[in-house]
Amino acid sequence: MRSQQVTGAEFSGKTVVISGASRGIGLAIGLGAARLGANVVLLAKTAEPHPRLPGTVYTAAAEIEAAGGQALAVVGDVRNEQDVQRAIDAAVEKFGGIDVCVNNASSIATEPTEQLSAKRFDLMQDINVRGTFLLTKACLPHLRRSANPHVLTIAPPINLNPYWLGIHPSYTLSKYGMTLLTLGWAAEYADAGIACNCLWPQTYIATSAVANTPDGGELLERSRSPQIMADAAVEILRRKAGDASGQCFIDAQVLTEAGVTDLSGYGGGPEPLIDFFLDDADAQRR
Repeated sequence: MRSQQVTGAEFSGKTVVISGASRGIGLAIGLGAARLGANVVLLAKTAEPHPRLPGTVYTAAAEIEAAGGQALAVVGDVRNEQDVQRAIDAAVEKFGGIDVCVNNASSIATEPTEQLSAKRFDLMQDINVRGTFLLTKACLPHLRRSANPHVLTIAPPINLNPYWLGIHPSYTLSKYGMTLLTLGWAAEYADAGIACNCLWPQTYIATSAVANTPDGGELLERSRSPQIMADAAVEILRRKAGDASGQCFIDAQVLTEAGVTDLSGYGGGPEPLIDFFLDDADAQRR
């Protein structure tokens, strides 16, 4: 895999802030940046081990440092404005600035509308949309002073196929909200030179969220490693901010364009499951 070929200190002195970074895609992106010498600030709620979820924000920080980066673990809730500001203040105090904001924290609930509780609805909107807004807003004053500022949001391309609008409207609303904010910031901050993009996996990714579903074992067999998202994120973040903004990238396409022709090393078997919001997926689920 490409991650095994990426070495050096390309991100030396750069500071990356990631929400929801105790495990999964967020941690993988942090490790990818750390291998290039980045300072990585991890904002997550998991201070103590969870019976169904691996790792904490502290074990994640230890992995970041073992990979060659410097880490700052901040226990906090991305929905809480004070927690977010505390994380950004701590990042600036420790590392002197912020160069990259990664909006990774997300909640999912796919129950039909009549079965979805208002509490779960609010949770998705608060983590996915409000959390993305709060973290990016707090980073923006510091991104303005970066030589190569990036905002990267783990959110899908806007697909108005009625299948995706109807299968889980509330979750779709929350994820498209993340995308719309990011595309809006690309336009709003174009003159400031801040690149704002989205990144979404082509296939299911082997995360705890997938593992904890009723069909988790079968789904994991057809899911790619979080490393593919990390490698794609690194490819985007190493670009000059002026070269790419306002785009919704797909991980496999990013890597293919970068010259990675064999994705089998990321797992998922011969027919990985296509992810939500991508047009191929509805045929596989009907």
